[in-house]
Amino acid sequence: MEKRIAVLVSNDLNHDQRVLKTCETLASKGWKPYVIGREMRDSSALTIPFEGHRMRLPFKRGVGFYAALQFALIRALQSQSFDAIWSNDLDTLLPGYLVSRWNKIPLVYDSHEYFTEAAGLTGRPLQRGVWLRLEQFLFPRIRSVITVNHGIAGAYVKRYPAAKSGKPFVVRNMPRKRKLAVKDNVKWRARLGVSQGQCLLILQGAFLDKDRGVKLAVETVRIRPEWSLVLVGAGTEWEWAKDQVDSFSGRLICLPKMPFEELRSLTASVDVGLSLDQGNHGNYWMSLPNKLFDYIHAGIPIVASPMPEVAHVVNHYEVGAVVESMDAPGVALAIERVLECDPTHWKKRSVEAASELNWEAEEGQIHAALDQAGCA
Repeated sequence: MEKRIAVLVSNDLNHDQRVLKTCETLASKGWKPYVIGREMRDSSALTIPFEGHRMRLPFKRGVGFYAALQFALIRALQSQSFDAIWSNDLDTLLPGYLVSRWNKIPLVYDSHEYFTEAAGLTGRPLQRGVWLRLEQFLFPRIRSVITVNHGIAGAYVKRYPAAKSGKPFVVRNMPRKRKLAVKDNVKWRARLGVSQGQCLLILQGAFLDKDRGVKLAVETVRIRPEWSLVLVGAGTEWEWAKDQVDSFSGRLICLPKMPFEELRSLTASVDVGLSLDQGNHGNYWMSLPNKLFDYIHAGIPIVASPMPEVAHVVNHYEVGAVVESMDAPGVALAIERVLECDPTHWKKRSVEAASELNWEAEEGQIHAALDQAGCA
């Protein structure tokens, strides 16, 4: 009989590639994932290949939202029988912890970011204090913890040296191993209205909010009229960029979130991938954005901000250039450096990097985390 594991998230499930890959790995180990998320106003029909449930919450943000989320998750967990719980991020951990204790079942905590140092909590001492106190209570008691890169894992060890979990397992959010996506320049440039000879840049992200590099990318294209930029995602700075489109005469294109395979095809058809997150917060400074690996698996060069985890990947695998000065001229200079090399050079470097940087190389840590949690 299959063992059932509840996978908790606070998003709408469809676009969370890390959670879906995690569920695939759990299924390969004999678990039957049941994914619990929330229904948003703009949520499309649920298309995940696993059982799932979306909660409707009366609030969209703030204290009311997070309080409602906790109670809704507890109700969802208690309404069915599960053999284990997988909590994604701190905002789902309290329900996971409580129900795991009540029902005496294993719990794994998968921390997708350094939550208490996130941009949304910077300059908000009351809100940050609440989340930090919650983390200080829960984290040391969790038997098995995963996070997304070694920098954040090290920060947790420093903050909680006596935690029951020890050093968190690291599972970087990489695409699955496969052939590089096929370029379809003619299709995409015709669709976007970009000429074949013009340099096309991309910056993608599920949440392109403040300090994610959107404004810097837009200003870079503003000073280089021979370049075009496509932004794919959602968020406050993506919305800001939409308001700038008319002033760029077709050189700035804003596209909403799209299915992964479509995004993969688009990414493979541009000239340079931008990863310009700014390290103004502890979470961003130690982050390792998913788009970095999406660019590598698409075979395009990367221009990236000089944050330690990002710079290490770009420099170690020689897959692009790190920006030296985080302003529009500095980004433009880095783009010029990668454009000096033939695209076949970057494709070769990407193929070599992708052979090591893939989900299959990481998922053994998920197996180890299950074992440490006591998931027999």
